[in-house]
Amino acid sequence: MSTPGQPPARTIRIEVMRYDGERDRAPRWQGFDVPYSDDMSVLQGLQAIKDQFDGSLSFRWSCRMAICGSCGVMVDGVPKLGCQTFLRDYAHAGRLRIEPLAHFPIERDLVVDIRDFIGKLEGITPYIVPKQARSPDDGEYLQTPQQLAMFEQFSSCINCLLCYAACPQYGLDDQFLGPAAIALLHRYNADSRDGARVQRMQQLHAEEGVWSCTAVGYCSEVCPKGVDPANAVNQNKVESAKDYFLRFVAPKGAHNGADKATDKATDKGAKT
Repeated sequence: MSTPGQPPARTIRIEVMRYDGERDRAPRWQGFDVPYSDDMSVLQGLQAIKDQFDGSLSFRWSCRMAICGSCGVMVDGVPKLGCQTFLRDYAHAGRLRIEPLAHFPIERDLVVDIRDFIGKLEGITPYIVPKQARSPDDGEYLQTPQQLAMFEQFSSCINCLLCYAACPQYGLDDQFLGPAAIALLHRYNADSRDGARVQRMQQLHAEEGVWSCTAVGYCSEVCPKGVDPANAVNQNKVESAKDYFLRFVAPKGAHNGADKATDKATDKGAKT
């Protein structure tokens, strides 16, 4: 309610997809007329609903500063961070719809099950594997600005999963490694300090690796940190192709990642 002498509070209709696996057979929509101001984010709108209308509404959030990546949702069908999206931008329509991220199983309301992504993230060896043992007495690893620039952009990923919600290939086949995992894999492969490229490339060569990508590029459009996972995918298609063709010209015994994958498949076929 507005105070005397002040204009009436503006409201916007927020329609939220609700789902409780213990009670609902299917997701359903529930609408709320929420008072808002120009500086209110979608996340704050959800918090207002939880505080003032329905305390059972479930959603993820943490930092409110586009750093933690927790508050990703679909806003009118577009993957967005709730904390970085403002209600004022939907005032002209008078309403907006908020759904859980596409392509993930729903746990409750706007909370999705991200275990598939966590498994993929763990599988890419998301840390630096030193090329050779090094003690503190040897000093720090040194990099040139040019070496840093090779991977710095891809280190900005916050695992918000907006790119997975935007990826049509992941929606069709959840075995696909996916944009964020490939971007992070590339971040470590491109790091001059790392020595685990061969083992990571096995995942990119695989059927569910980079060659499953259909080059839509929507993942890069929705990324809130400018990581450009589509670029990482394209760069690694080139690297995968190079690995394939170089095995034909490499000196005998000088196997790279593609050689080992080919040899393993050949050995398996010979035994059957």
